[in-house]
Amino acid sequence: MTAPLVNLNADLGESFGAWRMGNDAALLQIVNSANIACGWHAGDPGIMRQTVRTALAHGVSLGAHPSLPDLQGFGRRMMQLSVQELEDSLLYQVGALQAMAAAEGGRVTHVKPHGALNNVACADASVAATVVRAIQSLDRSLIVLAPAHSELAKAAESANAPLRYEVFADRAYLDDGQLMPRSQPGAVLHDAQTCVGHVLRMLQAQAIVTATGKQLPTRIDSICVHGDGADAVATAGTLRQTLLSAGYRLTTLNTFTT
Repeated sequence: MTAPLVNLNADLGESFGAWRMGNDAALLQIVNSANIACGWHAGDPGIMRQTVRTALAHGVSLGAHPSLPDLQGFGRRMMQLSVQELEDSLLYQVGALQAMAAAEGGRVTHVKPHGALNNVACADASVAATVVRAIQSLDRSLIVLAPAHSELAKAAESANAPLRYEVFADRAYLDDGQLMPRSQPGAVLHDAQTCVGHVLRMLQAQAIVTATGKQLPTRIDSICVHGDGADAVATAGTLRQTLLSAGYRLTTLNTFTT
């Protein structure tokens, strides 16, 4: 029997100038795929290129992590953009990372929206369609990394875009499959063992398991650990070892086959 495949990803490159966020060097030795900030919520040209270079050195596949234009709010505040503005912003950000990847001999192979943009694309079908349309207009081979049970995943399915379904190791879920807002107690899971237990429950059930215990069946391709958390390295490392011990094979998103 072939061992099941799964991908481990993290949001990285979220430092800016002299300000540092997370431990990218450690995480890039653990995860399989990196979602790299493109400058609008975090990151700058130097950070982007260095993250790409380090990721490639460790065999980690490259993904763009575009945001709403909210550097001060770390991309977590809602903003109103027109359809054209949103499309243009996505092309601008993904294109910037593609340039950095090309300079280092690599290639961007997936896109995952960040923060508030991801949240609204998960809940609003029209925004989700705009995101997918922009990605496909740039490169139809780009994989959309979308939360399971989201409008973003549905939009990618409808457009026949390459798609991988994601769950979060360090976030709790509401009964409709959306992430519990960070403002609510218990929304963010901090302890490594708590996160690992959460992931194992979802993998065993092949479902999102909500904070109330409800199960929402889904295929699970990828597991995200947020790189900005204080426990990110411990969580990612413990999760990797647990998955390998449980018989899973870890792989990059661009080589993942279903």
